[in-house]
Amino acid sequence: MTDPARKVIGNISLSIDGRINGRDGDYDMGWIVRHAVTDTARDHLIWMTQHATTALLGRKNYQGFGGYWPAVAHDDNAEPRDRAFAQWLDSVEKVVFSTTLQEAHWENSRISRDPVAEVTHLRELPGGDIVVLSSTSIIRYLLAADQLDRLIINLCPELVGGGARLFGDDLPQSSWSLGHLSTSDTGATCLVYDRDG
Repeated sequence: MTDPARKVIGNISLSIDGRINGRDGDYDMGWIVRHAVTDTARDHLIWMTQHATTALLGRKNYQGFGGYWPAVAHDDNAEPRDRAFAQWLDSVEKVVFSTTLQEAHWENSRISRDPVAEVTHLRELPGGDIVVLSSTSIIRYLLAADQLDRLIINLCPELVGGGARLFGDDLPQSSWSLGHLSTSDTGATCLVYDRDG
């Protein structure tokens, strides 16, 4: 039975010139850090995961998150919202998309190969929202297949001047409505867009 309440949500940080990283590649993301640890960013992360029961991750984010967040989940000195997010991430169903991983060792994790087929299947199952956590390739696949219901962008007031972009010229046209926005003390704006129709 399909659960119509299962929204598929993409969450990503972008520079104002549309970059997901800098000129030096995947790990050139230092410009994001100060915007990711604000009260506004932390509040949005907790709000986004409040009704989510599945997290979708690409291999790089899965390995990076898996090397960081489990320790935060058990750290009594961690910022409370960071710890709450880490505990959610530990306990939630995690689907990692990879053509190279053979095993997913993080608890409640499994490997899948096809984001569109996986999301189509997940929509047919009972559960809460399905969140793509900062995995650009997965967000792109789902946008191209018309399978993303909500897009949350932490728009950082940085001109990176080079690096990969989230949006390519090959995406189908679509219309979105602004559901919410808030601004952090660093000048970043969290934008919540819902797909029209």
